[in-house]
Amino acid sequence: MRHHAYGYATLITFCLGMVPVAQAELEPISESVMGDVTGQAFMQVESITGANLTYEYTRMTLGMDVETRVNIDDVQAGQIDGGTDFSAQHVALGHIARVDGEQFNGVTYNEGEVIPFEARKPYIELAEDGAGLAGFRMGFEQARGSVSSHTTSFSGDIGLKFEDNTGAQYDAVLMDGSGVETNKRASHIGISPGSCIQGTNCAPLTDLRSINVGGENNGFTDGFFIGFQREGMDWQSLDGTSAISVGKGVFINLPTDMTVDLENFVSGGVDRLRTHQVDMGTNLF
Repeated sequence: MRHHAYGYATLITFCLGMVPVAQAELEPISESVMGDVTGQAFMQVESITGANLTYEYTRMTLGMDVETRVNIDDVQAGQIDGGTDFSAQHVALGHIARVDGEQFNGVTYNEGEVIPFEARKPYIELAEDGAGLAGFRMGFEQARGSVSSHTTSFSGDIGLKFEDNTGAQYDAVLMDGSGVETNKRASHIGISPGSCIQGTNCAPLTDLRSINVGGENNGFTDGFFIGFQREGMDWQSLDGTSAISVGKGVFINLPTDMTVDLENFVSGGVDRLRTHQVDMGTNLF
């Protein structure tokens, strides 16, 4: 099943093939004939034992593909203790081509065409311990596409790389306004934690206006999710080979293969992609 959604509203269309009604006597099917039949369930439920035996995980996966373009005016998640784990305005999944010949994820688009956010097999996963529900997360087995926002507070991880004028590359570091490295309610991003000097080695997250979620060579990623945890814990990677440590509260994992020029970023940021039918410019909001 494929789901297309555009704009502020979501439209789900189911196409059902109509077949004539037939009446016949039921007969048993042999195991050999059954073995030739293949299919895919709409929902798959898995029970997963944590590697450290602390948590029991239950993952429910839907057998559906999604192509969407969504705009959300305001998102506030994890408002507690005088702050917000994730605070962003004008959040958008997917975008619109500005010019003819615009390329994205290996596809060429013309001006005005929708470039959707693609997601396959959405899932919800629960983690339980002796005290009950320890956390849950929502994500996709495969995802790729643009995410745009005006983010003032971020909790999680952004898999971005920066490149300086010597060609050296650095993993992006989330920081607070003083340059202290943090993945909890960060407001800035850059390199060299401990000395955030705007215009030199870091900039506000509001300057990171659009990123491309996905893996190498325009591929899909299995690491895009948002989690809600009672305490710090680990979520297993979907292939079970590693674990992602997350903090208490809201945690957003944004994998990307983007490499951004550091000098350009600290002087002007990353331009916002076109997210409205009427183009409002690259520094929208």
